Amino acid sequence: MSSSASSQPMVHPAGTARLLWTVLVTVVLLSLLAYLVAFDQGAVSRSGMYLHELMHDGRHLLGVPCH
Repeated sequence: MSSSASSQPMVHPAGTARLLWTVLVTVVLLSLLAYLVAFDQGAVSRSGMYLHELMHDGRHLLGVPCH
C-alpha cells in the first residue's frame, strides 16, 4: 500500500490543453495588438490614417517611430 501515489495531484489532460490554448490565443491577440499599435499605418487595417492617429501617442510613448 503506497500512500505517496495518492498524495500526488492528478493532472487532467483537458485542463492542460485548455491552458495551452488560452496561452496561445492570448499570445496571438497580444501580438496582433502590438503590430497594430507599433507598425500598421493603414496597410492591413484599411482604415487609412484613422488607426494611425488613434495609436499615435502610444507609439511615441513606446518609442516607436511613426513619422
